[in-house]
Amino acid sequence: MSEWFEESFGEDYLLVYRHRTMADAEDEVDAIVEWLDLSPKDHILDLCCGTGRHSIALARRGYRVTGLDLSETLLSHAVALSKGLPVRFVHGDMRSLPFSKEMFDVVLNLFTSFGYFVEDRDNERVLAEIRRVLKPGGRFLIDFLNRPAVLRSLVPVSEREEDEVKIREERWIEGDVVCKRIFVSDARGERRYEERVKMYSRDQMEEMMRRAGLSVQQVWGDFEGNPHTERSRRMIIAGRRPE
Repeated sequence: MSEWFEESFGEDYLLVYRHRTMADAEDEVDAIVEWLDLSPKDHILDLCCGTGRHSIALARRGYRVTGLDLSETLLSHAVALSKGLPVRFVHGDMRSLPFSKEMFDVVLNLFTSFGYFVEDRDNERVLAEIRRVLKPGGRFLIDFLNRPAVLRSLVPVSEREEDEVKIREERWIEGDVVCKRIFVSDARGERRYEERVKMYSRDQMEEMMRRAGLSVQQVWGDFEGNPHTERSRRMIIAGRRPE
């Protein structure tokens, strides 16, 4: 039986998340450049890059970027969108990165691309892989959901229409997992997808990172740079692999 993330990141995903724009990515990259003090010499891994919005925004600024994703559909869009830019896209699993150790100066993991696995050990493998591919002193940034905000503001059902396609999203909590069921209906019929993300508190994230050999340095609540609190929209964690 396939995992949900092997089924959900196809052409319909692009429609469901069309509101996540290139302009948003440009603004987020502006913050990342400042927060991580990026250098033109940095080699950056955009881990779970999707259609490459952030990879492209970084490449436009002259950074050397590699984007990795499991979805070949999303990667094909990334390649098309990045034509002419110095960015490389690679197919792979974030639990076992197809890169040599100490290859990157920076690893980015954006738009809640963490917590995809049922078992904590698999999510911790992702952090261990981030450490492995980072150079000593290399920096990382993980943009994750903020559990208290999700619990407080979860919308059980929403419906909308995009280009004559009806989209219905149902959301619920199962223990530590926030779940979403997506129904996409058009002239071709109805398709159904699921998303399941394991929610971790800030303390849990920091402890997992410590065990993986990563040092947390700063936590923000959004890309505007506000401090992280229980009411923050996001939990954006930045740190380093120690020297």
